[in-house]
Amino acid sequence: MDFSDTPRPQPAETVVPMINVVFLLLIFFLMTAEIAPPDPIELELPEAGAEAEITAPLPLYLAKDGTLAFRDAQGEEAVLHALELERIDLCADGGCIGASGPSIAMSADREVPASVLAALLPKLAALGFPKVELVTRTGGGS
Repeated sequence: MDFSDTPRPQPAETVVPMINVVFLLLIFFLMTAEIAPPDPIELELPEAGAEAEITAPLPLYLAKDGTLAFRDAQGEEAVLHALELERIDLCADGGCIGASGPSIAMSADREVPASVLAALLPKLAALGFPKVELVTRTGGGS
């Protein structure tokens, strides 16, 4: 007569707690991440040797065919009107007087002729944007 205990099967370790933790982390990172919207125009930025941080709050895009884009507006007339309204909103408290107006971060395609860019700058200055920062990319290669 054999009175030894019969071996009981080991309970399978569950991975449910680990899956719960992974999903909680995923939800946390999705809720706290700042997702940048895509650029309204596909651009190839010019290359610069030095890196400087862009501080301008307003992004303006200029395609190689001369198309302007600002947020949802496309085309020169629509963009200039949208920029004018944006400046009014930003300067409603009276903080933008003279040369202290808001600045623009312009992302211009590397194939945009300098004459197009030079013709646009006085129009932006007339709207009350005295400072335009040109967005470039750093590094070697395309």
